Amino acid sequence: MFTMKSATIPPLRVTTELRNDAESVLLEGESLSSFVEESLRRQIVRRKMNQEFVARGLAAGEKAKSTGQYASKDEVIHSLHSILEGSEQK
Repeated sequence: MFTMKSATIPPLRVTTELRNDAESVLLEGESLSSFVEESLRRQIVRRKMNQEFVARGLAAGEKAKSTGQYASKDEVIHSLHSILEGSEQK
């Protein structure tokens, strides 16, 4: 899908060492601009996921407070072990 670019990101001043490091890991045919754009996209996704995680945690805390229903540490550990075991079987 082709999308027309309509905005720019402010120029980024970096040390020569950082620029050299970035250029040293470029894939064949990849430009520094495309590398920076992809890095920015990934960081946006990561931060959005982190914000959602925190929001879910805060909501769960509020729900526990309002209902008075809390999970014991043993229940939490058991649940985490179950998740881990499930991921290892894939």
